[in-house]
Amino acid sequence: MEKITSFTIDHVRLLKGVYVSRKDNFGGSIITTFDIRMTKPNGEPVMNTAEIHTIEHLAATYLRNHKDYGNKTVYFGPMGCRTGFYLLLAGDYSSKDIVPLLTEMFEFIRDFQGDVPGASAKDCGNYLDMNLPMANYLAKKYLDEVLYHITDQQLVYPE
Repeated sequence: MEKITSFTIDHVRLLKGVYVSRKDNFGGSIITTFDIRMTKPNGEPVMNTAEIHTIEHLAATYLRNHKDYGNKTVYFGPMGCRTGFYLLLAGDYSSKDIVPLLTEMFEFIRDFQGDVPGASAKDCGNYLDMNLPMANYLAKKYLDEVLYHITDQQLVYPE
């Protein structure tokens, strides 16, 4: 069986960043999948499920309510390896195109206080697995270490 594209990326050389993982054509429309890498694969600890879950709820809520990207957001969710997230947007985008959107989104997560949207037994299948202070911390860390001064190396997969 052939390896899928994401397993052909050199995860030893991969940096924290924002990458176009793939572009798919569905019914004449392009869907761009982004790899939002928040931790260095195999080089630093992965995120725990509670903060991943909290980031997922906050980011999905932010994106689906965004004035420009709300109707273009197809999916936002965690990677199984717990080093980042996938964002699928309707449209043909580059990594650089969405840095401003991600900066706004992670500032929203960094600054969020109060009840996490959808964090109730009625709305979520695992609502107790949330950690807002750690989600705030990780959003700030990603902003400071990546988004506020992103380099070309953090926008294109290593060859």
